[in-house]
Amino acid sequence: MNEGQGKLVQVEGRDVGLFLVNGRYYAVHNTCPHREGYLHEGALKGETITCPWHFAVFDLRTGEVLEGPAEEKIACYQVRVEGDDVEVGVP
Repeated sequence: MNEGQGKLVQVEGRDVGLFLVNGRYYAVHNTCPHREGYLHEGALKGETITCPWHFAVFDLRTGEVLEGPAEEKIACYQVRVEGDDVEVGVP
C-alpha cells in the first residue's frame, strides 16, 4: 500500500477503509453515513478523508465529522502492524 492512499479491505465481513498517512495506518468503517459513499475512494488530506460523493470530511483518528453534510461520525478500528501484515480489529 502506498503512502497517502486508501484501500478497501474486508474484515470479518465488514467493508473497512484502510489508509496510510505519514507512515501510520488508519482503519475506518468504509461507508459514509450521509449517502453511503465509499470512503476509500475519497481524497486524503493529512489525517482527514473526504467522501467522494458529497464531500463530508472525517477525522481518521477519531471518526468525527469535520464538515457536513454528514452528521454522524464513522467507526474507527484499531490497527496493528506485524512484520508485513496489517491487522485490523473490529468489534
